Amino acid sequence: MLEFKVLCQRGSARRGRLKTAHSTIETPVFMPVGTQATVKTATPEEVWETGSRILLANTYHLYLRPGHELVKKAGGLHSFMNWKGSILTDSGGFQVFSLGPMRKITDEGVMFKSHLDGSSHFFTPEKVMEIEMALGADIAMCFDECTQYPAEYSEVYRAMNRTWDWAKRCKEVHRHEYQNLFGIVQGGLFKDLRLESAKQITDLDFVGYGIGGLSVGEPKEMMYEMLEVLDPVMPKEKPRYLMGVGSPDCLVEGVMRGVDMFDCVLPTRIARNGTVFHPEGKLVLRNACYAEDFRPIDETCDCPACRNYSRAYIRHLLKAGEVLGIRLTTIHNLHFLQNLMAQIRKALEDDTFDSFYKNFFAKYKI
Repeated sequence: MLEFKVLCQRGSARRGRLKTAHSTIETPVFMPVGTQATVKTATPEEVWETGSRILLANTYHLYLRPGHELVKKAGGLHSFMNWKGSILTDSGGFQVFSLGPMRKITDEGVMFKSHLDGSSHFFTPEKVMEIEMALGADIAMCFDECTQYPAEYSEVYRAMNRTWDWAKRCKEVHRHEYQNLFGIVQGGLFKDLRLESAKQITDLDFVGYGIGGLSVGEPKEMMYEMLEVLDPVMPKEKPRYLMGVGSPDCLVEGVMRGVDMFDCVLPTRIARNGTVFHPEGKLVLRNACYAEDFRPIDETCDCPACRNYSRAYIRHLLKAGEVLGIRLTTIHNLHFLQNLMAQIRKALEDDTFDSFYKNFFAKYKI
């Protein structure tokens, strides 16, 4: 079962250690997203070499293809994809609710049409738990209702209470020998609803908590405000997971506001468009200014892309449509974020996080 310990705390920022059946994870941590049981363009071994010890897979997509029963027959996700670290599965709630007119929400669950073939499906909390238990990840998320931005107070209130009801139903049926169930706090951008949802969900005593319904289009300052609202009321001894956040600036800001875990498709998605992280901000390697730039992406980085190849060469690969180009940008971006999280953890251990924060934003251009 999951073990979590806060090793030190500087203000709201926490340095911790998370243990699951498959790996020990140093926190704060960024989790790469392997939606279809793969981090796009990188092998599991390459993802491990970036320093990643936990990744995320998507319940909705794996239910539709190849099917959770097939994954179960393969011995679960770890065996199926040959990943030796930990895995977290989201509930598929965000994907279902993003289908818009292709889904219908009731208190019982969500009827939706597959984006693949238009076939109809019905997700209930009980069905989602069945799927996640079959997938066999170390951490499973409760089925929740995520509202979009902007949303009316009444809509967010209904979704918050439905999330609470569904969390109770998830916990009632969830049974797995090593899988740990996290509840999800909702409440949109309304302070009173965030506080009410936090009380509802933490009273159910999950082993960890997701913070959902943020990074859905709202200004970053509003997201930070909600994290500050939640920080004093969330259980200190349990991990906090800010869902769907992965830009370097948001990782630093999130840690400062008490977050332990993050995930996002951003680093791999922008990598496939030729955009890479750098200590001074993002570089768009497709731009003509890099055509004769024979420096590495980042001279301070020791990832395979930066050790062996130049900006000019990687730009050539991207412009030529060669797969190696997006493989190198993906590996670099994942390595960059894992290195950033390691620097954050070291700063927390050394009690220099305040100076790290100032130095980071003095260089990094958003």
